[in-house]
Formats: sequence, structure tokens, C-alpha cells
Amino acid sequence: MRSFLLACTILALAPACYVRDHRGTVVTSPGWVELGERWVNGAVDRDVIHVGRAEGRFTRLQVVVENSALEMFDMAIVFGNGEVYSPQTRLVFAQGTTTRVIDLPGGARNIRRVEFRYGNLPGGGRARVALFGA
Repeated sequence: MRSFLLACTILALAPACYVRDHRGTVVTSPGWVELGERWVNGAVDRDVIHVGRAEGRFTRLQVVVENSALEMFDMAIVFGNGEVYSPQTRLVFAQGTTTRVIDLPGGARNIRRVEFRYGNLPGGGRARVALFGA
């Protein structure tokens, strides 16, 4: 029974883009690539991760927050053709948490850039925001 529950847990977590090994090192899952990262420097911050055609085409994105808690106000994905998609992302992230896997509309797409508006929570340090695509 334990083996069955462990197997179900592993399968349920398989879509996630990253996990930590026993040393705490981030290990990406097969098929996921890191597209960029930014460090949140203040109470309210606005950043852009430029992706571009060279990175390829993607059907899914996921955001990982590390080192400090963070509140994300919004996120806008700008595709290669200029179309903008803004998934619901007003969330408070604890250190070491992720967004759900964000399925992109329209199949595999080139991404020009992803724009973020977020802020550190009071009492926290600088948060690292990493963007992954698959």
C-alpha cells in the first residue's frame, strides 16, 4: 500500500518543472528549461524576462519563488506575434513555492517576454523569481 501511495504521489508531482534533491539543489524535470530569473528588490517591483525565438516554442510556463516570500500582483505573457495573455496570478508565495503549471492558449508559442509586477513581503529578504517553460 505504501508503494502504491508513493507512486501516486510521484505521478501527481510529475508535471512540476523542478524539485530539490537531498542537498537542496534545484533540479529541473525533463522537458522544462529555465527561461530567466529576476531578483525582487523592493516593496513593489516591475520586471521583464525577455525570452525570444532562440529559446523555442512553449505550451506551458511555471514560476518558481525562492529565498523569500513574495506577493505577485500580475503577470503578462507577450507572444512572438504581439498577442498578450494574462493568467490569474494574484498570489502570495512562500519561499520555495511555485505557480500552478500555466497552459498557454493556442498550442506551442514563441514567447517574446514575460512581464511581472510583484513585491517582497514585509520582513522578508530579496526573492528570486525564476521562469520555466516546457
